[in-house]
Amino acid sequence: MDAVTLSSDAAPGRFRVSEFVRWSDIDLAGIICYGAYVRFFEIAESELFRAVGFPFSELFERFDFWLPRAQLHFEFRQPARLDDHLDVEMWVARVGNSSLRLEFEVRKGDAERAVTAQGYAVLVAARRSDLRPIPLPPELVAALAPYRAA
Repeated sequence: MDAVTLSSDAAPGRFRVSEFVRWSDIDLAGIICYGAYVRFFEIAESELFRAVGFPFSELFERFDFWLPRAQLHFEFRQPARLDDHLDVEMWVARVGNSSLRLEFEVRKGDAERAVTAQGYAVLVAARRSDLRPIPLPPELVAALAPYRAA
């Protein structure tokens, strides 16, 4: 099994990647450290944008903007441990004029599918020259449409 895998069996309107909890993700108690979830969320986000035809390596150059995080929120439900295989599902919960709210749900990749964490990130389109908010590019919003919450 690859380290990061894309999954086609996500719920409708959701994008899913899978990744293992690594040694660098755990704390002294042997469970995933809360900050490690940022890595999992970033993997899902990067792969979603790549899947809709806008890898970050091209997105920022094409539209001359950044997508800094204005908010990042987590809720922890159950510990994940070293070598647990986690599925990260992500979807676009809200599209504003200049912002996106991406929701995340992390589940263990075993038969029980227990939720380990949930959260969201708010990304704001910001002009690269002065970091002032700008409208989201319509092409990007359209590309993300299959992953918008109903």
